[in-house]
Formats: sequence, C-alpha cells, structure tokens
Amino acid sequence: MHIIGNLSKMHTQATTPVSYSLVLNDTPILLNPLLGHALSLEFTGQINCIYCGRKTSKSFNQGYCYPCFTRLAQCDTCIVKPELCHYAQGTCREPEWGEQHCMQPHYVYLANSSGIKVGITRHTQLPTRWIDQGATQALPILKVPTRHQSGLIENTLAQHISDKTQWQKMLKAEADKADLRTKRDELITLTQSDINDLALTELEYLDDPLTELTYPIDTYPTKVTAHNFDKTAQISGILQGIKGQYLLLSTGVLNIRKFGGYQVKFSSEI
Repeated sequence: MHIIGNLSKMHTQATTPVSYSLVLNDTPILLNPLLGHALSLEFTGQINCIYCGRKTSKSFNQGYCYPCFTRLAQCDTCIVKPELCHYAQGTCREPEWGEQHCMQPHYVYLANSSGIKVGITRHTQLPTRWIDQGATQALPILKVPTRHQSGLIENTLAQHISDKTQWQKMLKAEADKADLRTKRDELITLTQSDINDLALTELEYLDDPLTELTYPIDTYPTKVTAHNFDKTAQISGILQGIKGQYLLLSTGVLNIRKFGGYQVKFSSEI
C-alpha cells in the first residue's frame, strides 16, 4: 500500500477496541488491521495549512499557516483557556464560529488516562475527546450552556485535581482503574461553595453512566521516544499500538495531530 497526502487528526470510532483511520487528504487508511505489521511515513518537505490549504514553511497550532493562526477564532488563546472567552465583549474573531462552537452546551468531565483529570468538551465531541486523550474511563459530571462557563468550572475543580494528561505515562501502560463517581462526589463537595459563587445559569449536575474505552495495543513501550518529522523525514517501524492520537511503533511514538498539514508518503507491507 502506497498513498501520499497531508496528515490530519486520526478519525476514530468508539468500538471495542477503538477503531482508527489515518486520513491523508480524503483517503482513509484503516489502521487496526496493520497492527503487528511494518509501516512507513516519509515527510516530503511540503506543509499545507489544514484550513486554507496554502503552502507554508512552518505549521502553527497543529496545522495552520501563520495568517490563519492569527485570524481564526479556533486558534485564539481562549480555545486553550476558555475562561478568557471574550465573545460577550463583542471582540470574538469570528462571531458566527463562536456561536456554533463556543456558545453551545459543554460538559465538564473526569477522565482517567495517565491518572484522573478534569476536562471540558462540547456536547457533540463525546466520546471523541476522551479517545483523543487516551482515556480508559470517563464520566461527565456537569453540563453548562457555554464553553466560557465550562472553563470557569474547570479552573475551580483544577485547584484540587490535575487538568493535564501526562502523555508519556499514558503511552506506557493502561491507567489503573479509578472510582470516578466517588471522586466526582468528593470534588463537588470540596468546590460547591466556589461553584455557587460563580453564579452560573442553567448549571446541571449529572449522574451519567461511566464510559470505558480500550485501545488496539499489542505492546506498550517501556521507554517513550517521540518521533519528529522536523528532525527525521522518514519514520518507520512495526505498528505495536494506537492510543490517543499516537502511533506506537517499535522505533518510537508519533503524535499524528502534532503534524497536521504535513504531506507524507504512507506505505505498509499489507
């Protein structure tokens, strides 16, 4: 199999285990059947913006050219720090995009990837968000009308629990099982007064079922070595697993999402 195209975030389906497809331009490549087989990705030296398609010498924010990075609302600081959302001030870069993506119901959740963490996501992004983080367990705990409100609550809960995934630890092994419901109850008790002080409207406490996820992995790496197309154009090895947005190769791990827009030649032995 030989295909050339620009990388984008891997497509996933919440099957058991999770099903992955590498997408080069419009061509999906099913990856689960390639476990245990040799594959290669060779960077051609060309990078195209994942939004406008123009050639760029450097990728920003996982795949954008510099003009798009500075212009698009989806690249604004408030996407990483939603508590800084300035839509209500009338200064959103793209108000229509903000309406579609930020002024929509959001969940605050607990996930277990490298350990228990708090996170947020739009209501349409479950369970995709959890899969992208390599979570093996996840539990929605609160629902609010906007991304801004979810960010305020996340910051409040993050005073008592991590809001980051330790990606190297996540890739080395499956996280130990955790009692997310008990942790949810502990956190709500600890932060109830602070959440009340936020005076949020339409805040909904949830009692949703626990989601459990497994990933197509034959062998976990004992040492995590990250591949980088900016340093090595050709990356190859035996595909030993897929987790989050990472390919686990016998030679190291490759974060596909990090290299959005990079044009590569993909080949496999089957």
